Amino acid sequence: MLRSTAKLTLAAACVAALMLGAAPAQAQGKYPDKPVRIVLPFGAGGVADITTRLVADKLGEKLGQRFVVENNPGAGGISAARAVLGSPADGYTLAVLTNGTAVSVGLFKSLPFDPLKDFAPVSAMGYFDLVLVTNANGPYKTLGDFVKAAKEKPGKLNVGTIAAGSSQNLGAELFKSVSGLDFVIVPFKTSGEVLIGLERDDVQMAAEFYAALRGGLAAKKFTPVAISGTQRGAYLPDAPTAKEAGEPKWEVTSWNAIFAPAGTPPDVIATLNKALNEVLADPEVKKKALELGIDARGSTPQEIQARLKDDIAKWTAVIEKAGIEKR
Repeated sequence: MLRSTAKLTLAAACVAALMLGAAPAQAQGKYPDKPVRIVLPFGAGGVADITTRLVADKLGEKLGQRFVVENNPGAGGISAARAVLGSPADGYTLAVLTNGTAVSVGLFKSLPFDPLKDFAPVSAMGYFDLVLVTNANGPYKTLGDFVKAAKEKPGKLNVGTIAAGSSQNLGAELFKSVSGLDFVIVPFKTSGEVLIGLERDDVQMAAEFYAALRGGLAAKKFTPVAISGTQRGAYLPDAPTAKEAGEPKWEVTSWNAIFAPAGTPPDVIATLNKALNEVLADPEVKKKALELGIDARGSTPQEIQARLKDDIAKWTAVIEKAGIEKR
């Protein structure tokens, strides 16, 4: 009897020890308990890079771990996607996907990943519009002026953008398509070259994002004749929307968002989504993002997934209609 009691006592002690040992392990397992990588398919210094770093710093403060931004540029975002999808689906390696990801689906003959199936959506980070600008010293003071001239001189006016297949370039292609105008879209290597071309009158209008234009706009070198969003931007309140300027069918909203590898645990996605939405509602974050023409705003996973799906269909159609050669 004593021996049986001793065995029971020993067994109870072992169970208690195991339970005590399990408690710290469970606490340590709370996400995140180590630094998190955010892999970005662009180089340092661009709009997406600056936005992601701003958000990453605030996420770190909120969740108690460092969120490290890793730049991994490359055509189609392929290199960055491989870096993320080659990592465990545990929430410690995240991806920044953008409308450029949606463009890549239609622009490449074959991508080694499917953004709709291989990634799990977390939340949007920001939305931003294209701006159509003309030379402030030129004759086109409004979008109507440019449209009138393009109709009078088919094929004679030029619109500058960065490289063929970029969001800016495809935004110009979409404008050409929905407006029915005949003008030449001239691709440059960099945003700086586009703006020099506009100043020299090599192109009569340019399609660019506000961040690249703000210096020239502040210096009154360029006139903003339309933005591509559905409402005026607080960063450029005097610029009319395309609808206000007479082209209601032209609407382009660019975005960037956080995604995780497919199979990431739902509780990790929920933790990140809640933190991101709180960070993106922070007045300081919104103010700094707005300086770049970005509306810092979170979303549900379902909302950003729907945006990605819709934009893949939209830009694939634009690419096919424009006859842009697939890579």
